[in-house]
Amino acid sequence: MTADLLKGLNEHLTLEFRASHEYLAMAIWLAEHDLPGFSRWMRQQSTDELMHAQRIIDHLVERDQKVKLPSVSAPPMEWKNAEALCAHVLQNEQEVTASINELYAMAEKAKDRPAVVMLQWFVTEQMEEEAAARAVLGRIRLAGNTGVGLLMIDQELAAGNMPGMPVDTTKQDAD
Repeated sequence: MTADLLKGLNEHLTLEFRASHEYLAMAIWLAEHDLPGFSRWMRQQSTDELMHAQRIIDHLVERDQKVKLPSVSAPPMEWKNAEALCAHVLQNEQEVTASINELYAMAEKAKDRPAVVMLQWFVTEQMEEEAAARAVLGRIRLAGNTGVGLLMIDQELAAGNMPGMPVDTTKQDAD
């Protein structure tokens, strides 16, 4: 693995850990504002970000590379409203996507096939993450960020239904 790619992957860990920390703070804020479905979604996002960091760590360890765990600053704990919070989520995901795209290009240039394969998973994952964040934000904007519309979105998220995510058509009824 090239020194630049190793450095980039270690630096990317900062984005994953920061996002996890921020999403946990958002989950707390949402719970405090009586939006348990949104809070559930953000807790899951926080967990997912930790899993993303672990995936990179595992890749580096398996390749006998040095992992450098980053320091993570305290996240914000207040947002103007659910719309501002979700706009921040989308911005985070876009930043992570840009980093993944840079890492992928570095791995391709270095002809580092194991890194390319590992990063391909992230490319697909980030498309889904951005689509979900964009969909929730769009629904909040459509609902007007208040009242019944916001509660309906909250109920949808509480049920585990993610707006904007494709329906899995590969599962067929056993009948």
